[in-house]
Amino acid sequence: MEAKRTLVKSPPELWAELSDMAALARHLGEFGEIRITRTEPESVVEWEGDLASGSVRLEPSGWGTKVTLTALPVMLDPPPPPEPEPEPEPEPPVPPGFWARLFRRRAPEPPPPVAPPPPPDPQPLPAIQAATGAAVLANALDALGAAHHRPFSR
Repeated sequence: MEAKRTLVKSPPELWAELSDMAALARHLGEFGEIRITRTEPESVVEWEGDLASGSVRLEPSGWGTKVTLTALPVMLDPPPPPEPEPEPEPEPPVPPGFWARLFRRRAPEPPPPVAPPPPPDPQPLPAIQAATGAAVLANALDALGAAHHRPFSR
């Protein structure tokens, strides 16, 4: 998952916001508890969360700063398949009466039971859906690009 945008803010201003663990957690908190794992001053912040890990990259760009947010979901083992229900015990057949024995027809042989194919090995599942993760990244860019100062008032 990736979101990128050029924001009309300086790299140092964005760096101050994104290199602070509490501020980064406010923006990416939907990925779980956020921990910063590595930084390159004023250019890269790598992070890990409970549901994903990713990075923030800052590059000067004309009148602002190009911000690229990436996230890779954590893969979880799928839940175990439900236990099959036990098959009911077959009831013993009722012996046929006199006339049924006298005029009985031979029943056709039942076909041999077909063994069902084994279920495929379950594949790991992402801890967060791609659309949800992309929305979190886009919302973080929206919040970062919004003005946080008060307009002049009397």
